[in-house]
Amino acid sequence: MKKSILAIALLSSLSTAALANQAGDILVRGGVTMVSPDSSKAAVLLDNADSGLKVSVDDNAQIGLNFVYFIDQNWAIELLAATPFDHDIKLHAGAATTTLADTKHLPPTLSALYYFDTSSSIKPYVGLGINYTVFFDDSFTGTYSDAGFSDLKLDNSFGYALQVGADYDLGDNWSVNVSARYIDISTDASFKAGNGTVQGKASVDIDPMVYSVMLGYTF
Repeated sequence: MKKSILAIALLSSLSTAALANQAGDILVRGGVTMVSPDSSKAAVLLDNADSGLKVSVDDNAQIGLNFVYFIDQNWAIELLAATPFDHDIKLHAGAATTTLADTKHLPPTLSALYYFDTSSSIKPYVGLGINYTVFFDDSFTGTYSDAGFSDLKLDNSFGYALQVGADYDLGDNWSVNVSARYIDISTDASFKAGNGTVQGKASVDIDPMVYSVMLGYTF
């Protein structure tokens, strides 16, 4: 009986050890990432005067990628990558809302992660990082382009990122991951209206929540 109890305890300890992250482990994840910008609206200035118009940015989901390198059992470095996010920019004029423009962006984010000791298949963690968002392919819709809007430009953004998440160990080096992060993204948008006779601008605090569901493999 004592030998049986000892054998069970030994197997349990070996199972727990197998579940633990190890220094030098590389975890690669792939799945779906959704960027959900702050719902607040930014004022549009025309020749530095408030036009009464406002703009906002809609949600978008893309293929997300994570690369995680474990320094030890608790600490890791993570790089968030994704295929380009494509957002519609909405124009709000009173109760009316139309699609003003479109922009794409890439938000690579480098974070330090801390994994909590749970001795189980569930590995929760928190993260703190830095983000650099690159905007490109900024363009007005055909309707507004025909109306004399042109030269749309969104400045790139540098900010911080906060994250919570968890891996669930499926065995054989496979895992499922869910995470939610807040990213500080702000951009100054500039454009021309009236066929180039009016200078327009808006300071947009995008500040999105970013949600991911991914499948991972540890090398």
